[in-house]
Amino acid sequence: MQLLSFLCRPGIQRPATFALVGAIGVVVQLGTLEALTALGCHYLWATGLAVEAAVLHNFMWHQRFTWRDRSGSRLAETGVRLLRFHLSNGAISICGSLLLMRWLVGQFGMNLVVANLLTIAACSVGNFLASDRWVFLSPVHAAAEE
Repeated sequence: MQLLSFLCRPGIQRPATFALVGAIGVVVQLGTLEALTALGCHYLWATGLAVEAAVLHNFMWHQRFTWRDRSGSRLAETGVRLLRFHLSNGAISICGSLLLMRWLVGQFGMNLVVANLLTIAACSVGNFLASDRWVFLSPVHAAAEE
């Protein structure tokens, strides 16, 4: 019960929701990675495609839950946010994952799933900051940009 009240505190709620959405995104990413490699896809191609599947999944849920107080309903606003999400979270996740996977799996022979979990953890802080400060701008900051 104390954990739940802690997670509902204003300063903790958004990062906790981000982490929950991200955890579900990890399942999407690992499932996609496993499916693609089982079909014979090279692990680096599979990693890039799996990250993209997770990026799209996470964007949708972050918009609906994590930053719902900052979401506009216009299609153009959603398009701009999706573009920003890809330029930031997508770039951080795809570039970070490909570089780290090449290093961890290609150089050190680490297990594919373990290496992928490490890359996700390494990229998550940058993804949260990019989302909070640039992708899902508060209405005041969004108006100032126009």
